[in-house]
Amino acid sequence: MSGLAFSSLRVGERYRLTNYGEIFEFELLKILGENEFLLKDLFTLETYRMSQIIGFGKGNDLEIRML
Repeated sequence: MSGLAFSSLRVGERYRLTNYGEIFEFELLKILGENEFLLKDLFTLETYRMSQIIGFGKGNDLEIRML
């Protein structure tokens, strides 16, 4: 994994996550536990959890970057 670690993510910041070729841009709304976060999609404004993005595993291309 390159980029930021999950422990470096901060509430209110915006990030881009790549996993298995899919790109997600989100704002972190709340830290729910270790490696579990409540996120708001920047395009659709839907909320979802980090586990929904990485629920099928962490790909070799997993990367988190600040926007």
